[in-house]
Amino acid sequence: MLKNAEERTLADPNETVAIDHEENTTINSRKTEIVAETSQDHDLTDAQQIAEYTGESIEILEGLDPVRMRPGMYIGSTSSRGLHHLVTEIVDNAVDEALVGVCTHITVEIHEDNSISVHDNGRGLPVDMHTERNIPAVEVVFTILHAGGKFNNDAYKVAGGLHGVGASVVNALSEWLRVQIKRNGHLYQMSFKRGVRDEALHIVEDIDPSEHGSSITFKPDETVFEETVFDADLIMTRLREQAFLNKGLRIDMIDWRKAPEERFSFQYEGGIVEFVHFLNNGKQTLHQPFYIERARDEVEMELAIQYATSSYSELLFSYANNIHTQEGGTHELGLKNALTRTVNDYARRFKLLKDKDANLSGEDIREGLTAIILVRLKNPQFEGQTKTKLGNPEIRSIVETLTSEALSTYLEENPAIAKTIVDKAQTAARAREAARRARELTRSKGALDISMLPGKLYDCSTRDPELSEVYLVEGESAGGTAKQGRDRRFQAILPLRGKILNVEKANLHKVLQHEEIRALITAMGTGISGDFLIDKARYHKVVIMTDADVDGSHIRTLLLTFFYRYMTPLIKAGYVFIAQPPLFRITKGRQVYHAYDDAERDRVLAQIGGATSINRYKGLGEMNADQLWDTTMNPETRTLLRVTLEDAMVAEEMFTTLMGDRVEPRRNFILRHAREVRNLDV
Repeated sequence: MLKNAEERTLADPNETVAIDHEENTTINSRKTEIVAETSQDHDLTDAQQIAEYTGESIEILEGLDPVRMRPGMYIGSTSSRGLHHLVTEIVDNAVDEALVGVCTHITVEIHEDNSISVHDNGRGLPVDMHTERNIPAVEVVFTILHAGGKFNNDAYKVAGGLHGVGASVVNALSEWLRVQIKRNGHLYQMSFKRGVRDEALHIVEDIDPSEHGSSITFKPDETVFEETVFDADLIMTRLREQAFLNKGLRIDMIDWRKAPEERFSFQYEGGIVEFVHFLNNGKQTLHQPFYIERARDEVEMELAIQYATSSYSELLFSYANNIHTQEGGTHELGLKNALTRTVNDYARRFKLLKDKDANLSGEDIREGLTAIILVRLKNPQFEGQTKTKLGNPEIRSIVETLTSEALSTYLEENPAIAKTIVDKAQTAARAREAARRARELTRSKGALDISMLPGKLYDCSTRDPELSEVYLVEGESAGGTAKQGRDRRFQAILPLRGKILNVEKANLHKVLQHEEIRALITAMGTGISGDFLIDKARYHKVVIMTDADVDGSHIRTLLLTFFYRYMTPLIKAGYVFIAQPPLFRITKGRQVYHAYDDAERDRVLAQIGGATSINRYKGLGEMNADQLWDTTMNPETRTLLRVTLEDAMVAEEMFTTLMGDRVEPRRNFILRHAREVRNLDV
């Protein structure tokens, strides 16, 4: 989802604002000192360096030490993303039990101390002795990298966690971990501290012989992770996704941190068909989802497709063995090829395309498409431990063939739907051609060439994108104030008149006809959609600065919708921010304080023991230039919220709900959150 992560910038002016000659001289001198210090390391002779490079220089990391030393190699990062990846690894192991038909129920619990429990009713981890290691097999699973039952096809026909590091990595990066196993009429238990066995495997009690399954509870290590507070929404999104991908599997979640605890349950007999319905909630759809389930050469494929009549974006989620392949891969490529070829063949065969007409492009055919493709295979070749892309070359042709055969039959049996799909693609093609011409007007001659920049842009003097930032300001009045208050060396101002177009309800041609959006695209220098080039970005900080009222929130949402739909890499790169202007100016004598919400105002008043005056800013225009600089634009004192793309599926749901065609989902969202606000006020 699009999520704001607070970032208070306390920048060294010499590093952040180094523009003029004197500051550049300072930085250059610093660089010279660094180079000089580094060069001292090279003063040693070759013979000396060779002599010092001995067997003692070779360090051997035993057991799970490599994981603790370089956690990013195994879970991507030690940020919130890496923290939640731990949950994914354990849940994936439980889901793998469901894939082989021995697990029907998974429960995830978030405890008050931010530890996590994952319970499943699968077979239960093996507790017998491992012949090679002479320790219990469960201990092998949790303490030795690249150990597991998924490297051959005896225990698991298909599985997502084929790298054999999931459980052991979670153990290594946890302050403590406890595993309980129901098997053979006994409840077994074993525990670890930071990856090292703390309690040997033992029987806790006898149980009903029919009971079986595994329960793993762990608490992330605070010395490893930047934060250790789990986000229930992120976990719930992942669990719901897994329930969609596994027909009939029930997944429960309990958050014990809430009072009373929050409970959620997910179970979908329709599988990915219900997934497509969920994603298209709030959209006007053309037809019921087209669904196929096929198998060939020991590869299983599920595919669900549905077109939305008024949607101008493409939504395609691909999975391999239940792992979300965010960067696509051969299965996704096979699907796209099949769609393009099959729709064009149908249009030619039934004269919907004339002989002189060019074929419809894949991009045009996929406009308004929502699709879920899931493949299950024995030996998936993922790129990296984070498994973001599938590389098996044979999967492309299998998916392409199976999809083409089934889709061709579907189109022939549903001519009205087929004609509408072709008509929609032809409309998209015409709009795209018109947009291509309009897009030329938004392109500058070069990333740093100011000759084509919009006249309303008050640009900064530096040409270094890493030092440059642009404020997107609501209204000409606030834009003028921001222009006077900024540091023109590195801060640009782009005032926006009124509310920009809601791009959720408009095609690309109409988007590029909008004057404010054209100015915005030109100022960014990156292009949009398929033409987007992140290295052409003229600013590495794009700051949305609007009033703290309903209109300001609406404008901010419209801008975020535009960035999400047409400049997604800008968000992924961490370049988009939201300014936080204060709501209150509190004065006591000669001392001035600023508060950003009611709670902070009350804290300030309690701290200073009353105030001479309290002023509430109604908008940016009420501040003078100095006040705007001091509170909102000064890198040493301002607070910015970085906009991040945590989960594409949640982001898609949110933008469709808030900005889509249907009123009812938006109304329900507003009412639900209005009740939450009222409860908080009480």
